[in-house]
Amino acid sequence: MHTTPAPIRSRALFTVFLKEVRENLRDRRTLISALLTGPLLGPLVFVMLINVSLQRQFDKIDKPLPVPVIGSEYAPNLLQALKAGGIVPGPAIANPELSVRQQENDVVLRIAPDYASSWRKGEPVQVELIYDSSQRDANPAVERVSQLVETYARQQGAMRLVARGLSPGTAVPVSVARRDQATAQARGVLMFGMLPYFFVLTMFMGGMYLAIDLTAGERERQSLEPLFANPVPRWKILLGKLAAISVFSTVSLLISLVAFSVVGHFVPVEKLGMELEMGPRFGAHVLLMALPLIVLLAALQSMVAAFAKSYREAQSYLSLLMLVPIIPSALLSVLPIKAQDWMYAVPLLGQHFGIMQLLRGDSLSLHQLGLCMAGSAAAALLAVLITAQLYRSERLAISS
Repeated sequence: MHTTPAPIRSRALFTVFLKEVRENLRDRRTLISALLTGPLLGPLVFVMLINVSLQRQFDKIDKPLPVPVIGSEYAPNLLQALKAGGIVPGPAIANPELSVRQQENDVVLRIAPDYASSWRKGEPVQVELIYDSSQRDANPAVERVSQLVETYARQQGAMRLVARGLSPGTAVPVSVARRDQATAQARGVLMFGMLPYFFVLTMFMGGMYLAIDLTAGERERQSLEPLFANPVPRWKILLGKLAAISVFSTVSLLISLVAFSVVGHFVPVEKLGMELEMGPRFGAHVLLMALPLIVLLAALQSMVAAFAKSYREAQSYLSLLMLVPIIPSALLSVLPIKAQDWMYAVPLLGQHFGIMQLLRGDSLSLHQLGLCMAGSAAAALLAVLITAQLYRSERLAISS
């Protein structure tokens, strides 16, 4: 009876790994998905959108701001104060409410006809700021006009007290002094809070098409049955395929980390009093936390793809599986919670907390890092064992 030599069997895993990597390096779709679309194009689009949004806000803060004023003749001194603050009063409009709803104007200032008479009597006067709070792009303009009006009101109130021989401090018996303990780097989390989800999605996309091709694709091409016919344990074939998927996911993550470290320098965070640090230390910690998660995602992708009989069917299944990485980011955006040690052991959740902690500039303790890696490694081992059981089934090699 013919038997396969032991050295050949021992090299089976490595042989399968090299075979799958070589074949998929020739697949343009896999290369574009793993090495271009997510890890390179994603950071560029992300930073470009942030820059466009920030530039629009800076323009509304720094540049002259046109604001229609209704009843400007009733408060000439107020208008002079607004002009000194960079506001350009415009002509009155007939329907200010409709104007802001249709985004023709960000904000409209309306001054009541009794403004002058109430002012002379020393009575409180009121001006209206008409805006649409659902239009986020209008918020900088509304805040700018509101602050100028409030500053003018405080100045005039102080002058009234002085005219009556009273100290301006009489009207403010208690003042609040705010002491913000957030560092410049910690404030950067407000802008880059979606990075954990983006990194996980990059890892997922990096290995997705490879996982589909190595399972459902080979099954559809009827090349999986000859592979299983070799006198090699199925678990070695599986580990070779998982290693290939993991390598593509890891390379995708590395490209994404390098891309963010480069394009991050083009975000004007210093104008917002923020600081962004995504250098080698940040990248090394993220990669370390992600390694067991990469194996877990590869096993889950292979497991789900094993249930599909065609490439297109597997693509549909994995598109649904792609929703899983959204869960931690979506949950924490709705229900912000303080990280507990045990949470670092939960796959995806632990990586989310760890990356956010690094973005804030806080160090990640060995205990937290160990929990993060151990929890994901245990889940990865379980997923690999379940997938290995699927690979033992003869049905997997049958295309129909």
